[in-house]
Amino acid sequence: MRRTLLLALALGGMTCVSAASVGAQAPVTYVATLHPMNTNVTGSSASGQVRFSIVGDTMTIEVDVTGVSPNMVHWQHFHGFADNRDATCPTAAADTNHDGIIDLIETGPMSGTTMVPFDTDPAAMDIAHGTYPTASATGTYHYQETVSLAALQAAFAKAFSDQKLDLDRRVVFIHGVPSGTKLPSSVASLGPIPAQVTLPIACGKIEKVSQ
Repeated sequence: MRRTLLLALALGGMTCVSAASVGAQAPVTYVATLHPMNTNVTGSSASGQVRFSIVGDTMTIEVDVTGVSPNMVHWQHFHGFADNRDATCPTAAADTNHDGIIDLIETGPMSGTTMVPFDTDPAAMDIAHGTYPTASATGTYHYQETVSLAALQAAFAKAFSDQKLDLDRRVVFIHGVPSGTKLPSSVASLGPIPAQVTLPIACGKIEKVSQ
């Protein structure tokens, strides 16, 4: 009887350890629901979802988007502040020059600066030269990349004065309209990059949904 009881306790302990081990590997998940911007320019409503799944040192980034300009590359990044403020998606009040368009520069006061690109190598932090996804003929795309969380955090800290990724303080932007799109001269961009490339067409606040 005693041996039976001890065996049961031992097996129970193993079960608990196994469950704890499985639980430790459960992903930490963050999600951003994308909402359209500048629909008067795009002629459609870009929407979708961005998901970050973290297990140990591995982070998988997935972006699913519909309603974007077809057959073209779309830049995508998370934006935020390097001083621990929470970024938010811009409202209509962001259009400070009243040209009816919220350009990249006008997103700054609410959304911060461009931080991490969702390209083929996010940890390289090469925002201007990364390889971004191309939308299908129906204006949709799926993006997925897996990165080392430690490598991305190290690159991020180097670029932003030892700050942490802090995903739930950031927002995601999808950018881009066709190069031939007529835009007022008041629509600003970064340096020599055409405004058509950087024009925000969707935004979503990143939120933690599970741990």
